[in-house]
Amino acid sequence: MNLALTRPETLRFRLHWPRAVAQRDLGDLASKIVIVTLFSSMAMRLAADAVRTGHVTGILLLASEALVVALTLVRRSAASVDRSWRARMLTAFSTFGPPLVRPMSVAGAPEHFTIALTAIGLMIVVLGKMSLGRSFGLAPANRGVVSTGLYRVVRHPIYLGYLLTHVGFLIANPAPWNLVILASADVALMLRACCEERTLAEDPSYRAYMQRVRCRVIPRVF
Repeated sequence: MNLALTRPETLRFRLHWPRAVAQRDLGDLASKIVIVTLFSSMAMRLAADAVRTGHVTGILLLASEALVVALTLVRRSAASVDRSWRARMLTAFSTFGPPLVRPMSVAGAPEHFTIALTAIGLMIVVLGKMSLGRSFGLAPANRGVVSTGLYRVVRHPIYLGYLLTHVGFLIANPAPWNLVILASADVALMLRACCEERTLAEDPSYRAYMQRVRCRVIPRVF
């Protein structure tokens, strides 16, 4: 009797499971297409500006965003993913905003300063992503707990690198549009860090890691 009662539920699960997997795969493919398209557009704008003006700060930002594209394409599957609309909106603002920036011909500071600041940010991003490897992802998810390298200092070192590259680019290209885009993206990035940790904290090993490393992004500040 119990087996007979569970057969309809089993049948419904078998019918809905392939559909859910297909929808998830299509969503993943769509996000990859969008980010590659935005990055390509950004690359053309910044490359044209570098050829015209000789400024290279934008190229460093481009290198940072290129790592996002590369690791997004080869990321590993997650043990758990936050698919709430809040998480999706924060991911969209923080990821798809920076590729919309526009280069300017007038800088707000000497380029050697913006190059140095952006290069430091890029180095932090590179070292952080080397530690993550294929555990990198866009949506808040648990793709394995990483606690080595820069992750011994803050829990989200890549976000710290993003902040520095964004500030460097903004100083080199001081336009209201760039300020609005990057400020919005970075606020979303900080909220995204909090959102990610709610998902990661379901893992006991991550809760232990949080006890060892207290700051999320900026040492002694946040």
